[in-house]
Amino acid sequence: MLAIQFDCFGGPEVLTPVELPPPVPGPEEVLITVEAAGVNFADTHQTDGSYPIADSLPFVPGSEVVGRTPDGRRVLARVTGGYAQQVAARQSAVVEITEEVPAAEALALPMQGLTAWHLLRTAARLREGETVVVHAAAGGVGSLAVQLAREFGAGLVLAQASSPDKAELALRLGADAVVAYPLERGADVVLDAGGGPLFAAALGSLAPFGRLVTYGNASREDFPPVDPALLHRLGASVVGFRLRHALTAPGATSGPLKELFTMVAEGRLRPVTGASYPLAEARRAHEDLLARRTTGKVVLIP
Repeated sequence: MLAIQFDCFGGPEVLTPVELPPPVPGPEEVLITVEAAGVNFADTHQTDGSYPIADSLPFVPGSEVVGRTPDGRRVLARVTGGYAQQVAARQSAVVEITEEVPAAEALALPMQGLTAWHLLRTAARLREGETVVVHAAAGGVGSLAVQLAREFGAGLVLAQASSPDKAELALRLGADAVVAYPLERGADVVLDAGGGPLFAAALGSLAPFGRLVTYGNASREDFPPVDPALLHRLGASVVGFRLRHALTAPGATSGPLKELFTMVAEGRLRPVTGASYPLAEARRAHEDLLARRTTGKVVLIP
């Protein structure tokens, strides 16, 4: 089968199409023929070595797929090695989905949807009426966080975006305004995946008792030091977030995922689907993601 693999750390150029034997499912696993594989920013960190991976090299990235089981069921699954034509998944990580759900919309939910949900509910502990600023508001997580912040009762949802087109998308998704720093008013919650200078600007914009939730470092720049005196003066918090830690709690996956699918079915949540690439062009998908040329959910098609 065709798969994408890297045998050394580096940029998108290390992603190489290879022929591998199909996986053999274990006793509690099922074989899935992949219809589409999701691409996440975390995949680029795995590729360059800045994000820990449990497996030794060579490594096939990809943590989520939509596909079909041998008995014909169409499923969404969290996996390891999803950049491939076939993958073995734990039965407990497989959710059956209908034929009507577009693969890219379904793939937006298990990582990016759950990230946005837990950023607001678990990490930020959003309260009704609060002001929320979402960085990278047209991205996979950001575009969902803008909508969920509104659903969860935010009084004001402000978007930060890197281009006029992305700013326009954030407004269509329900953001009240697009902002640049410094803010005219303090933010109760800021969701930051950029790190670097944007992190520093956001920290200085917090309202009393505000929470800056950092969940990534897309800038790949060093984080500025956090001055405890500033936190003391504002009564503010900096909260680190990683999805894998949030999902260790009982019900942290199934309950929120069911809520997300319900909101999509009812039209209250619209996953933004972005570009799709042939599996063999995973390198180009990573290049475009890193260059911020994409919006919404990016997928690979075997």
